[in-house]
Amino acid sequence: MGEQQNVTFPSEVIDEYAALGVDLQALFSAGHLGNRMGVQIVEASAERVVGTMPVEGNTQPYGLLHGGASAVLAETLGSVGSMLHGGVSKIAVGVDLNCTHHRGVRSGLVTGVATPVHRGRSTATYEIVITDEADKRVCTARLTCLLRDVNPGDQERVGGTTG
Repeated sequence: MGEQQNVTFPSEVIDEYAALGVDLQALFSAGHLGNRMGVQIVEASAERVVGTMPVEGNTQPYGLLHGGASAVLAETLGSVGSMLHGGVSKIAVGVDLNCTHHRGVRSGLVTGVATPVHRGRSTATYEIVITDEADKRVCTARLTCLLRDVNPGDQERVGGTTG
């Protein structure tokens, strides 16, 4: 659990980041928190990001999927979309996350799909719909990211990472 699977990236995105020596698998992964929670990104482009997360291990005391776990999945997917929209000269930083929880889930896998609401020069907003294995909506989230210029210190943290 938590190992990153092969993510499908558009070829022009792969080429753009490869020219900079950036490992896309590491850059667009769920990070340490997402890895601990079993988040898997299975498709990624600026137009659509899809990821999954197991319910097991991410529940609250009543045995239901924790709302914070849904928030982690939503922010991860929306951030990946924002990063892909911003390109190699920008870093996406979440500034607002809103989650509405519609139903409880006790087992299985949830799937999140992030699609853009707004993609501008300085901000990007994504809607993230999280569903259960029966394709019933569990959570609807909206994430807005600030797109800021890459600073020299960012390259040490992002460029050439190996996951």
